[in-house]
Amino acid sequence: MTHTIVHLVRHGEVHNPERILYGTIPGYHLSSRGRSQAARVARSFEGHDVTYLGASPLQRVQETAQPFAEVTGVDVETVPEIVEAGNRFEGLRTKGWRSQLWNPVRWPLMANPFEPSWGEAYVDIAERMMGAVEKARQKAEGHEAILVSHQLPIVMVQRSVLELPLAHASRQCDIASVTSLVFEGRGISDIFYSTPAKDI
Repeated sequence: MTHTIVHLVRHGEVHNPERILYGTIPGYHLSSRGRSQAARVARSFEGHDVTYLGASPLQRVQETAQPFAEVTGVDVETVPEIVEAGNRFEGLRTKGWRSQLWNPVRWPLMANPFEPSWGEAYVDIAERMMGAVEKARQKAEGHEAILVSHQLPIVMVQRSVLELPLAHASRQCDIASVTSLVFEGRGISDIFYSTPAKDI
């Protein structure tokens, strides 16, 4: 039975002076801190047996993936299935007392937080992410794979693997964190979470 590990890496901090929900809006790149985080996490994979490296097509993720390619010597493959979730609040400030979600015109979009009604359904995110994880496992069978993605898609994998409800109120998926899925054959035998860049 082959032993394979698929690592899910969340991208580094994004330059976002407007403090908006950028989602899938193109052009958002890593901050200087985010570049340092990506480099630190990539260095934590020195000596690992990585044979496959995939990344979401969005700029911040492609930038995060570059130091991983340098450390592992593996080219980055763009994987559309692990892109950020669609969200109808993109472009808005959504946190704090200046949040535009206080505007009643937006409340109908929040009718069902368990789906959620404002964006891509959790079940759809989980399905496409688990499919991408399986493809990465197959491509790196007997070795290690890295998929660089986004917070919500990674959380959907975590909750699917742990057999938790997909709807949630809290998340364990910090920027530049690593969620590692250990496979024995085709089955997941363990899951680990780490934050190699937590001090940056």
